Amino acid sequence: MIAAEEDFDGTWPFEPHFFEGQGFRQHYVDEGPRDTGETFVLLHGEPTWGYLYRAFIPRLAKLGRVVVPDHMGFGKSETPQEKSYSAREHCENLASLLLELDSSDVTLVGQDWGGPIGGQFAYRYPERVKRIVLIDSFMKAMMEPEQAPHQSADSTPWMAFIQSDDFEPVMSHLGETILSVLYKVGLRHTERVNDTWLRAYAAPFPTVAACKGALQFPRNLLRPETWAYLREGEDLPGAMEAVARKPALLIQGEEDRNVPPAGASFMFRAIWPAAPIVTVPGASHYLQEDAPQTAIALIEHFVQTNT
Repeated sequence: MIAAEEDFDGTWPFEPHFFEGQGFRQHYVDEGPRDTGETFVLLHGEPTWGYLYRAFIPRLAKLGRVVVPDHMGFGKSETPQEKSYSAREHCENLASLLLELDSSDVTLVGQDWGGPIGGQFAYRYPERVKRIVLIDSFMKAMMEPEQAPHQSADSTPWMAFIQSDDFEPVMSHLGETILSVLYKVGLRHTERVNDTWLRAYAAPFPTVAACKGALQFPRNLLRPETWAYLREGEDLPGAMEAVARKPALLIQGEEDRNVPPAGASFMFRAIWPAAPIVTVPGASHYLQEDAPQTAIALIEHFVQTNT
């Protein structure tokens, strides 16, 4: 867990907030005005934290309230050792936080695991969600990964790595291996990496115990109970129909090898057959790092055209 006051040489200048309603100390950023009728909830994935959205927060805060949680085991949130770090726990953590904040008129922005985690909030509380933006992610759990088009459980570099003998030793020492892992998942523009950037992404993982959440997220992909839980939300009466009526946008890195554009588009179209999909050239799985200004401009335009 990163110290609350750490700002990484001014690159993370946001006041820390903490919520303990789920039995651990969960960090979140809460910026921008409360009276605009807009709330942006920005959700990170593996193995990053809210720092991924540092360029997004000031821009979106001009439009409304911006809430950026760190999932349990990431960023400035605690890494309790007694937790399972299942998909269910992460989804329930988010729901508890957003209900505590009485979040409404929410634009969910989810990358990687942020998509399905935010998606479960949308299925369970559709009246609180206004729009949905997916970035290199998905919300439809109608199939296991091996059933998706052009993709099998071992066909992507990340899935192959998860099932390799190297996975546990590498992921248990993210304080030293974070850059190689981010590159393996899909970081492309490494020319932007400097000492501050590297320190920010490595900081949540100083010990093996601190890596527990990052170890478990990938393993959840291979667990049937993960997909069963995600389908549970989709199958709630009226949930899918309510979500399908929301304005939605998919932003996809053209070079994403781990949530390939074909698979992401297929799952997106299963919910929103006519909603916009934007593929960004030269970007991969961490589009917030590869092409942040493009992604921000797309979200701003999407909000302005779906008021």
